[in-house]
Amino acid sequence: MYYQLYELHHAALQPARVCADAIRLFYSNPLNPVSTTAWGRSIAAAAEMFERTTRRYGKPEFGIASTVVDGKKVKIREKVVWSRPFCRLVHFERALPSKRQPDAKLLMVAPMSGHYATLLRGTVEAMLPHADVYITDWTDARMVPLSDGSFDLDDYIDYLLEMFRLLGPGASVMAVCQPSVPVLAAVALMEARGDQNLPSSMILMGGPIDTRRNPTAVNRLAQQHGIDWFRDNVVMQVPWPNPGFMRQVYPGFLQLSGFMSMNLDRHIVAHEDFFLHLVKGDGDSAEKHREFYDEYLAVMDLTAEFYLQTVDTVFIRHALPKGEMTHRGERVDPAAIRSVALLTIEGENDDISGIGQTQAAHDLCINIPAGKRAHHLQPSVGHYGVFNGSRFRKEIVPRIAGFIADNRGVRATPRRKPAP
Repeated sequence: MYYQLYELHHAALQPARVCADAIRLFYSNPLNPVSTTAWGRSIAAAAEMFERTTRRYGKPEFGIASTVVDGKKVKIREKVVWSRPFCRLVHFERALPSKRQPDAKLLMVAPMSGHYATLLRGTVEAMLPHADVYITDWTDARMVPLSDGSFDLDDYIDYLLEMFRLLGPGASVMAVCQPSVPVLAAVALMEARGDQNLPSSMILMGGPIDTRRNPTAVNRLAQQHGIDWFRDNVVMQVPWPNPGFMRQVYPGFLQLSGFMSMNLDRHIVAHEDFFLHLVKGDGDSAEKHREFYDEYLAVMDLTAEFYLQTVDTVFIRHALPKGEMTHRGERVDPAAIRSVALLTIEGENDDISGIGQTQAAHDLCINIPAGKRAHHLQPSVGHYGVFNGSRFRKEIVPRIAGFIADNRGVRATPRRKPAP
């Protein structure tokens, strides 16, 4: 019912949004003499604020047209190389000379936690000069018809296994936040099975490997409420006329509400500043606000089965660090990983994944040699700063690129699982 009310509220405000946009255009038109006055700019700013805070933000584009490789600007072409109902694998194909030595393939696994993969646009841009980048482009569950079946954490891991086989042996994988657990699980399963398509290195960034360490508000919420509470209070049915009509989902707008409530004062101040920038005519600052919130406010639904299984496995039962996680009946054993290098990265001020939660992967992957593992705690950054921003580009990217290069092709042959 709540989802239906949300849709009804959005539809009811449509005429008011159209009116507000018309007012903004009228009072910001340079042919209107009032547009040069503080009064006119204030009306235009108020109208834009109303329209932006009541609109539904669609899926953004990556929009990466070029990068710089070996000091030269090269064009980028987005190419879908693999597709399933709930995900596409997008390759950022660089127009490099055919005789140039190819860079390492990097599978960037975007979080499936409410935002689109384009949230990692800056991450992709920063890695393109150093690697041949692929990214998981997850599909909004409300856009997937019921006839396409279900999607849970086991399916998520199956998708990753298929992608590793597609990219072949020796690629690198980067998991940003939520995917850290399924990526670690997929690599452990492949190593235990003697799969030859193992990546050469694995980078886990701000991920909830063991949320018992320095639990954050997000972690405590899961601990205070059992899985039945989440099933009864946050799972809803996609309303008509969306393609996923009647699919059980965890709505993106609920996830967004949770994110914003954690730092509500910052968002209020940001919108106050945005209004003042518009009134003062500070176009550059206003545009930076638009760019950030166009991305931040664009959210997607998650299938209920994936969301509930993830909450139960990762945040309530802590199945992976306890050695109790399974994938379709097969135990996930991180100790099986021997030949894949491991780099973990955390942010000092991360309020989503506390310090030590990602580093815990090293305690689980006990058979990775010391020379093939590293950990980096980035000072003065929060969760977002672990994978984006100036410090990420200047201090974290060189570490990732160096780690990938140092371990590229330096991989022992995985042990084959004994025949039954």
